[in-house]
Amino acid sequence: MDYAETDEQQMIRELVRDFAESVLAPTVEHRDQNQIPPSAEWQEFLEFGLQGVTIPEQYGGSPVDDISESIIVEELARIDPSFAVMYCVHVGLCAKTIALHGNDAQKEQYLTRLAAGDVGAYSLSEAGAGTDAAAMICKAKLSDDGKHYLLNGEKMWVTNGAQAQIIVLFAKDVDHPDYGVKKHGGSTAFIVDSSFEGFSVGKKEDKLGIRSSDTCTLVLENCKVPVENVLKGVGKGFPIAMNALDNSRIGIAAQALGIAQGAYEAALQYAHEREAFGKPIAYHQMIMAYLADMATRIEAARLLVYRASWVKQQHYEHGGPRHSKEASMAKLYAGDTAMWVSERAIQVLGGYGYTKEFPVERFFRDAKITQIYEGTQEVQRIVIARALK
Repeated sequence: MDYAETDEQQMIRELVRDFAESVLAPTVEHRDQNQIPPSAEWQEFLEFGLQGVTIPEQYGGSPVDDISESIIVEELARIDPSFAVMYCVHVGLCAKTIALHGNDAQKEQYLTRLAAGDVGAYSLSEAGAGTDAAAMICKAKLSDDGKHYLLNGEKMWVTNGAQAQIIVLFAKDVDHPDYGVKKHGGSTAFIVDSSFEGFSVGKKEDKLGIRSSDTCTLVLENCKVPVENVLKGVGKGFPIAMNALDNSRIGIAAQALGIAQGAYEAALQYAHEREAFGKPIAYHQMIMAYLADMATRIEAARLLVYRASWVKQQHYEHGGPRHSKEASMAKLYAGDTAMWVSERAIQVLGGYGYTKEFPVERFFRDAKITQIYEGTQEVQRIVIARALK
């Protein structure tokens, strides 16, 4: 097995790290405290073309391998986890889903816009349908003229909800023969443009962490979606949603990895600068143990994330097995690692770690969500256990 990064992967890492340190770092604390989305920073990021890494070249994309995609997320999250999740949702849940399941006309219309910089989002969850995704009640009904679906309901926890122009959104077709018969009967994936009649953005959540990422409710009141915007077919939405989660769990694992790396680096630097009892605290046995365990867990998480990324690529390029187990393992371990490392980082910094003067307090708040979204850690264990033979 070759664990060395390719020249291209190293170049991508250096490019994104430089962007994160020069563009995101100066504004991240202000945006976090005031819940300001990184809109200006996104416009600067577009100059690199990395918003199109999951989009084929014929639609304006600049595709990279799946490990490179994880490296991009990791490096963004090392500085700004909010920007990282904005990017994850755009390239993974939105663009990748359309690239995999859209027809030629849908790809031409929407992937070109996503590659050009329009922000993408994904909307599956509802008030009573988070972990139990099949329990959604948002309804879709064909209009009398047969040209549109009319969507009604509220979708929740939508990352990029206020910024997105293009949303992959799920609702149940009430006229589908399986509606009311099977739990996920009638589930259908739609491509929704934020300019569509009947679409509006509702409440913005006031969150513990990733506060620079807008998380909103979407309100659908007879939202008119052209029939041409159904992905793959009416009633075929649930497998699309589950496949999208397989992909996005790797992105969230990479985000968690970046959070852990950022918190560890802050703790390591502080431990070498702060002196107690005549020497830097990095040379006191208890702190040494913390730092050693942090570094070891991060490396283990990185291997799981990169392996899941590799298995995902084998699945799509060579027809290999699905990557559900590997994605859930990566997300489970990396999420727990982010939480564990960021908590230890605060301990290393002591009282300073509990203040907003240092970034570990923010990393600690940001880490928690990686144990919740894209399926809770409890769900990841179920997915893993079901895959064991």
